[in-house]
Amino acid sequence: MRVGLLGRKIGMTQIFQEDGTAVPVTVLECGPCTVLQVRTEELDGYHAVQLGFADKKRKSATMAERGHAKKVEAEPKRYVREIRQATAAELTAGTILTVDAFAEVKHVDVTGTSKGRGFSGVIKRHGFRGLRATHGVKRMHRHPGSSGPSADPSRTRKGIRKPGQFGNTRTTVRNLEVVRVDPTNNLLLLRGAVPGPNGGYLTIRQTNKA
Repeated sequence: MRVGLLGRKIGMTQIFQEDGTAVPVTVLECGPCTVLQVRTEELDGYHAVQLGFADKKRKSATMAERGHAKKVEAEPKRYVREIRQATAAELTAGTILTVDAFAEVKHVDVTGTSKGRGFSGVIKRHGFRGLRATHGVKRMHRHPGSSGPSADPSRTRKGIRKPGQFGNTRTTVRNLEVVRVDPTNNLLLLRGAVPGPNGGYLTIRQTNKA
């Protein structure tokens, strides 16, 4: 069964290996997660495990959220996601999953919401060079320039890179190396960066790429 948990990004730091090499790592608070529901092929048409992470105050939760969590004698959760499985027969509703699930996992995929940078121009959003900052170029240095043909086909083709919303999208970083698992503090250390700000919620899955 493919291992998956929910968590929160704490921040980045570095650790040193035995040979003195510095390794940049992202620290994640991973679990404990409560199995709120188990999806089956017979009832739902697919196999999945619905997990909940981080308790929510009951007064802030809806009646539906409180009733759904009450079925497994748990508190309402702030972050709820499903992780698809080939089969979910090994887990039952109400089970508590911890970061120990990644003890034997070497690489993971991390999904989160990237930092929102608002409405951005082509230089910031796509890395355009811009026009020359020389004599004769008037207030056009960060202009995108020509963006399509004129007479034929008399329109802008699909896929042209333009200014627009930058960031604040669902992003997945694949095949990150698991450097260390700390079951005492529910911490997972991954080599490299993950999407989103510090404190952002994440879905961590065992990768199928490695």
